[in-house]
Amino acid sequence: MNYTFNHFNFNVCDLQKSLTFYKEALGLEVVRKKEAADGSFILAYLGDGKSDFTLELTWLKDHPQKYDLGEEEFHLALTVNDYEASFKKHQAMGCVCFNNEAMGIYFINDPDGYWIEIVPLKR
Repeated sequence: MNYTFNHFNFNVCDLQKSLTFYKEALGLEVVRKKEAADGSFILAYLGDGKSDFTLELTWLKDHPQKYDLGEEEFHLALTVNDYEASFKKHQAMGCVCFNNEAMGIYFINDPDGYWIEIVPLKR
């Protein structure tokens, strides 16, 4: 048997706000969507246009409150070819939540508080 990564999920409170953030901050686009016939949920899969891996954003109609992210020790990581330009862009957006200069990485927060690690392409 061979396993390959397919997708990772974040549950979100405001799907449109999250879609806007992920497009502006990371250039991720919706590659497919699934909507429940009864309107109870929407799944939006975001892709980077280069790999098959997707980020699934799940919106649940009956979950209007913020999600409990525990101690926020989990995160999604993306590489970027122009680390300095990316850092400046995210600083201007006000979404940098932790800069680890010693490791040469930083983290941004999405609208729901999920942490996303930004890693230079070549370390």
